[in-house]
Amino acid sequence: MENVAIFDSPGKGRGLKATKEFWAGDVIFSEPSLAAVVFDSLAERICHSCFRRQDKLQRCGQCKFAHYCDRTCQRAGWTEHKQECSAIKAYGKAPNENIRLVARIMWRLDKEGSVVSDIQLTTLEELEDHITDMQEDELKEFKVDIHNFLDYWPRSSKQHTIDVISHVFGVINCNGFTVSDQRGLQAVGVGLFPNLCLVNHDCWPNCTVILNHGKIELRSLGKIAEGEELTVSYVDYMNLSEERQRLLKTQYFFDCTCEHCKNHTKDDLKMAGREVDGVKPSDEQVKEATDFCFEMLEKMDKARLNGDYHEVVKICRECIEKTEPILADTHIYLLRMWSTLSEVQAYLQYFDDAAEYARKMVEGYMKLYHPNNAALGMAAMRAGVNHWQAGLIEVGHGMICKAYAILMVTHGPTHPITKDLDAMRMQAEMELRMFKQNEYVYHSMREAALKNKPMAMMHEPKSVEEGIKNLFHRRK
Repeated sequence: MENVAIFDSPGKGRGLKATKEFWAGDVIFSEPSLAAVVFDSLAERICHSCFRRQDKLQRCGQCKFAHYCDRTCQRAGWTEHKQECSAIKAYGKAPNENIRLVARIMWRLDKEGSVVSDIQLTTLEELEDHITDMQEDELKEFKVDIHNFLDYWPRSSKQHTIDVISHVFGVINCNGFTVSDQRGLQAVGVGLFPNLCLVNHDCWPNCTVILNHGKIELRSLGKIAEGEELTVSYVDYMNLSEERQRLLKTQYFFDCTCEHCKNHTKDDLKMAGREVDGVKPSDEQVKEATDFCFEMLEKMDKARLNGDYHEVVKICRECIEKTEPILADTHIYLLRMWSTLSEVQAYLQYFDDAAEYARKMVEGYMKLYHPNNAALGMAAMRAGVNHWQAGLIEVGHGMICKAYAILMVTHGPTHPITKDLDAMRMQAEMELRMFKQNEYVYHSMREAALKNKPMAMMHEPKSVEEGIKNLFHRRK
């Protein structure tokens, strides 16, 4: 941790600053979790040791709750699972993920003390719990968790006061970090990373966080000067400044005063009307189209949640047909429609449509996001794959190269998804050379290949935006 130092950040309390100069893609520090658990909803589909998604997992023969890839993963996870296993058996069931995480944290601290490694910069006692800032309904759920924790916590384990237990619950409530699967594409669990808790928020940050081979990496998004504060964004920049401030206040208990919030930077673009030949729609037209979009987004989300993807396509098309002539290509509701339609059409294997809307989505994102934003990189990757699948190899290759350049900064060369993208990039380059030599031969060979090996079905679209946009876990 020689690259960073704790300091008093004006208006924010403790923070971390750089003790040397960094450039885009530099790893400032990496950190293993103090403890981590799989989400309740994915307990049977994700390995509880390596957090990989597997079709067939082996269940723990004792507690019947924990699942593992194989004996190797089970042995690797036994140190953390040993006391948990006995507690689940005695309790009669597995408690929720918050209770399981608090228990794992406390068992580890009881065994190893408040500082569990040489790189740990802070103790749990020093971290904020924000219990006094909680709303009444949140506090009620909080107290239920503590009550259930006391029933779950074994009598044979070291006993702790309610204040100590409450503090740990409070810390994970506002500092729990989302743990992703091995590809980095889906949030599958939650963990606590003490050093990461010291990194403050900025809506236009100079760092990003990624999980890579079981550790989080804090990576620089651009040049960072020695002595400069290190920041990450706790919420998605695609939200309007007022919405970001609301989320940060209700979820993380602070008022954001960053330049982008104070100046409402890019809010005008996110709600803009489409200008054609110097003529803009009226404010009334933009408001009407925005309201209609919002209404259709609610219907679309409901249809997607029910798995009715043809209905999703129908709703998106109706909305786009009515609002696309009025709303700018940076309007965040229109961008959501394009994003959803491209994802669902790819799943239904209408690749030409998927490519068209993915391209529009990326073009809009490029005007709003930081050039090295991970969400932009993932969107460009998706668009590149859609164009490749549609046989539009020139645009596909360009999008894949753009995505690769961004992910080399945000994820680094050793991350599994960057390696996959590099393989795609080389394949697309080879096909592009073939295409430029003879378009007819290229398309003939492509058609023959697809007849012998049809396109595999895409992953089913998720009902909520996953992982990459929401760094920190919050109980819903």
